[in-house]
Amino acid sequence: MTLPILIVEDDDALREALVDTLELGGHATVTAIDGESALALLEAGQRVGLVLSDVQMHPMDGETLLQEIKQRYPWVPVILMTAYGVIEKAVSALHAGACHYLPKPFEPDQLLQEVAKYMLPGSDDEHVIAEDPSMRRLLDVARRVAQSDASVLITGESGTGKEVLARFLHRNSARAGKAFVAINCAAIPEQLLESTLFGHEKGAFTGAAGQHIGKFEQAHGGTLLLDEVTEMPLGLQAKLLRVLQEREVERVGATKTIPVDLRVLATSNRDVAEEVAAGRFREDLYYRLNVFPLHLPALRERAEDILPIARAMLARHAAQQKRRVPALSDTAMAALLAHPWEGNIRELDNLIQRAMILAPGDMIGAEHLYLPQAPAKAAVAAMVPSVAADEPAVVTDIKLLEKKHILETLKAAGGVRKLAAEKLNMSERTLRYKLQQYREEDGDLSI
Repeated sequence: MTLPILIVEDDDALREALVDTLELGGHATVTAIDGESALALLEAGQRVGLVLSDVQMHPMDGETLLQEIKQRYPWVPVILMTAYGVIEKAVSALHAGACHYLPKPFEPDQLLQEVAKYMLPGSDDEHVIAEDPSMRRLLDVARRVAQSDASVLITGESGTGKEVLARFLHRNSARAGKAFVAINCAAIPEQLLESTLFGHEKGAFTGAAGQHIGKFEQAHGGTLLLDEVTEMPLGLQAKLLRVLQEREVERVGATKTIPVDLRVLATSNRDVAEEVAAGRFREDLYYRLNVFPLHLPALRERAEDILPIARAMLARHAAQQKRRVPALSDTAMAALLAHPWEGNIRELDNLIQRAMILAPGDMIGAEHLYLPQAPAKAAVAAMVPSVAADEPAVVTDIKLLEKKHILETLKAAGGVRKLAAEKLNMSERTLRYKLQQYREEDGDLSI
């Protein structure tokens, strides 16, 4: 799978010629007639591997578009092209973040060569589900950083899938064919962690009946994941820092060092800067690991991923149980979307397993989800603030309440979908999808 190229050109004939050239070269394309249209596409969640933009456009020219893209989507490469280019403008564009400045006219082969240099890699990774725009943007950044050997510190709440993201980085790196070795720093007793990481020689300590190869050596040539690294004792942090700096490891009880070539990833569910300030984590080690920080959003912050992840879990567990994949009813889907998900993806997986046990047939209803009552009520109350506390209203249909809230918010916003989506804390694409559902259900074209 390759990401499409976004062509931004106001000249119809030239735009069509660029599309033909790139598609003949094996690239998918999407098009926009000006800078504002291009930004609207990106805001709607369109993922692209590269932006190819003309400079001379109205009302937003290519240089302004470049500035907006670099501010909002700094990982997306941009090539500018113009027939009116001069050296000063080209230098200015490159300083502003353009990866190349292509003067017209240019040969098709030249265009394809430049595109091949800067295109972001695509992925049809089956292990990571990302429908929410915020998660798609994160994966685009992750694909780009995966190409380097920079250390990455992945932060996020427990259960958000930090190790899944770490494996995604490994699969999209040049080390994908080598070992991926993970160690949970919180799960191994302090007295065993050093030996587990660095290995030991026979007789190094009581009980060391033979030589042991540590995780660093096991990951040679590949990737080592230090899961929950902030749980590591301070004394061992100093030894870890030396290994990261020198790229050589010394087994416990050994007299010589062994060189290691590997990429180090680390995760933490804590605020690492706060851990440093509190003296529980070494500042120098923090900066050594935090070359490129990635923060994984909580599941409640990526609402468009909830149902796709739930369906993927249903398919996986059904395959394990050798049964047909059950479907989610409308009430079940509404309940999943309304739940606060304090336990994130791990909580969702537990809930799906419960539902598959409780559902008698091939349809999972809200009653089979066995959701905790108090959090669900709190989530509904937060979602429908128009229901006063002293009203005797009883929540019987979450989907109807959601519909009422959305339509009232849209009306209060004067029918402006972008403003309504911001007030509802959802993307415009999700709002459009829900309004289309309501139109089909009610036959009301005014919605």
